[in-house]
Amino acid sequence: MFIVTGGAGFIGSSLIWELNQRTKDRILVVDSLNDQNYKNLVGLSFYDYIDKDDFLERIGKSDFRKIEAIFHLGACSDTTFTDVRYLIKNNYEYSKTLAVHSLLHNIRFIYASSAATYGDGRFGFGDDESKLHLLRPLNPYAYSKHLFDLWAKKEGLLDRIVGLKYFNVFGPNEYHKANMQSMVIKGFHHIIETGKIRLFKSYREGIGDGEQKRDFLYVKDAVKMTLFFFENLGSSGIFNLGSGCAKTWNALAESLFSALKIEPDIEYIDMPKEVKGKYQYFTEADISKIRNAGYIEPITSLSDAVSCYVGYLKDGRYISEDLTPNKR
Repeated sequence: MFIVTGGAGFIGSSLIWELNQRTKDRILVVDSLNDQNYKNLVGLSFYDYIDKDDFLERIGKSDFRKIEAIFHLGACSDTTFTDVRYLIKNNYEYSKTLAVHSLLHNIRFIYASSAATYGDGRFGFGDDESKLHLLRPLNPYAYSKHLFDLWAKKEGLLDRIVGLKYFNVFGPNEYHKANMQSMVIKGFHHIIETGKIRLFKSYREGIGDGEQKRDFLYVKDAVKMTLFFFENLGSSGIFNLGSGCAKTWNALAESLFSALKIEPDIEYIDMPKEVKGKYQYFTEADISKIRNAGYIEPITSLSDAVSCYVGYLKDGRYISEDLTPNKR
């Protein structure tokens, strides 16, 4: 059996979908359901569901001791959230409890860290654990993730568990993430409504408007990379999950217009004051570590990923509907 925390979330539900594709359905889903994210579970096959608070209270019971792996993807991932006490309890303390339980019972523990821990990128984007102490996260969410990475290193656990630094993941099942939705889904709806897309202006010399760069990763690639670490038990530590090739926001916008067969119309808008000082002008995952660990699968190009995702958005489909052959 597998446990997926955050199983009704964006990456979590996509991970369950991929497990189902591989004929695995002995899955315990852990999350906090609401009137939106429950839709991500409709059509997926899993063994049982438990609320995240109830699960933490019951984690020490014997019925959780025959688990092959815990994919700990549940967290408050809102980069604008400012309740630091909640983030520490929900993202940091919760993760410590699950990690300790997993190691006590010889359960594979794979958890979501975040590329947000790299801050402004002044120390690069390499997943070298010896340089963790140099990183300076720019928001409370990123700090809560970084704090767990540091704790795992200090406790000597990184040779036994796997931490995944997801870069800019986008794709089906992110509709419920409100302001944390990717620019792909936000841009899609804005293009449909107005015929244009809005991108932030640049305030850094030498970088044009819309030329800021991100490492965009399609969610289907993200879950395959995640499952690689269950299938390869010899790999442990912290790993970047990204495409390894940064693309501009303009390139992303152009891919959207191309997928929709609409002539590009980009409007550059002022960046909010509260964002300016924390804005990342460049992110690019160094994925040499996961490649050296043996992950050889090709990564979907930005244009192909956007085109695929637009197909979901136009049809109003969830990723689980791909389980039905006549809806592919």
